[in-house]
Parts: sequence; C-alpha cells; structure tokens
Amino acid sequence: MISKKKALEMLDVIDDMFPDAECELRHENPFELTIAVLLSAQCTDKLVNKVTASLFEKYKTPEDYLAVELEELQDDIRSIGLYRNKSKNIRKLCASLLEKFDGKVPETHAELESLAGVGRKTANVVMSVAFGEPSLAVDTHVERVSKRLGICRYKDNVREVERKLTSIIPREQWTKSHHQLIFFGRYHCLAKKPKCSECPLLQDCREGQKRYRASLRESS
Repeated sequence: MISKKKALEMLDVIDDMFPDAECELRHENPFELTIAVLLSAQCTDKLVNKVTASLFEKYKTPEDYLAVELEELQDDIRSIGLYRNKSKNIRKLCASLLEKFDGKVPETHAELESLAGVGRKTANVVMSVAFGEPSLAVDTHVERVSKRLGICRYKDNVREVERKLTSIIPREQWTKSHHQLIFFGRYHCLAKKPKCSECPLLQDCREGQKRYRASLRESS
C-alpha cells in the first residue's frame, strides 16, 4: 500500500480533476434521496434518475407507497434491477418511517440502518447529502479506485476500505472526497476500460502501469 502522504497527493489530483463532484441522484428531500439510494444498488444513477422522474411525481410520502398494491409499485420500477426485492423494501421502509419516526427520515446512522434496504453505504450517503454530516460511503467505484491506487489492499472488505479512507482524509473532506472518488471511478478509472494512458496518476499507480504496459504489448 502507498503512504498516507502519497494517498493525499493522489486525492489532491482527483480534486483538481473533479472539483464540482456531487451526488447525481435527483431528489428534493431526504425521503426521496433515501428511496433513490435504495434503488441505486447494482444500478446506475442515470437509470435511477430516469425512473424516479415519474416515481417521485406519483409518490410524495410514505403513505403513498403503502396506498398501492405491491404489484403496482413493482411495475413502476420494473426497469431497475432487483425491482421485486426493492419494492418490498420500499414498502417496509415506509411502514417503519410511519410507525417509528412520524413519517420522517431519521438523522442517525443506527436509525437509518434499522430501515429495510438501508445498509451502511446508504446511511452514509443520506447522512452526508441530506443532513450535512461528514460521511464517506464506499460504493463499487470508491472501493475499486481505492484498491487500484494502492490506498487499500485488494483483500480489504468494504468496512476496512472505509476505515482506511477515513483515517487518511480529514473529516471535513469526507463527503467531498466520496463524490470525487465516485466521479473518478465513474468517468475516468472505469471498471472495464480505465483511461490509464491519459491518467495524471499513471506514474504512481501500479495497477495502471500494469494495464498500460499490457496495452502497449497488445498494440505492438
């Protein structure tokens, strides 16, 4: 793994690349954000935004989601992966909000994670984006980038990646760095075809160097 100093230098470069990175899930309030993040599991933000454009017009409150049959909600999000399970979790989440939290999204990690379909990643996103609480959610992009750059080990699980990143990055920068790492992974260090040849971090990235050398061999 690389040193803390080198990791911060890399993050500074990513900051320069994506200074305006922010949450791309469209939402108007914490409730919509929670639903959107739940829907985004194993799905792109682009597709989620396409679905929620009409979904959030139809369903404004937890009561609205419970007022229709499960099959109707499933039809409304059918184009999203795992739509059957997500529909069930949305209804369970809405029932919990009404029973335990007066219909409002709670503002603590523990309470958020008590809701159906809400794990640590979703709770971190809601806490940081909706409530302004510094958090660093580790999604597939953050995990991939952190391991490729050598900030974390490939064998580290998601919680270990989060602990490593939050031990390196100053707390007040957690939310910003979270979004910038996502943008770096989503638009530059892609899962299948990372842009290694044009990456400003190539010199310090062992994974990138390996991929770059392989591409040169293939083209020769």
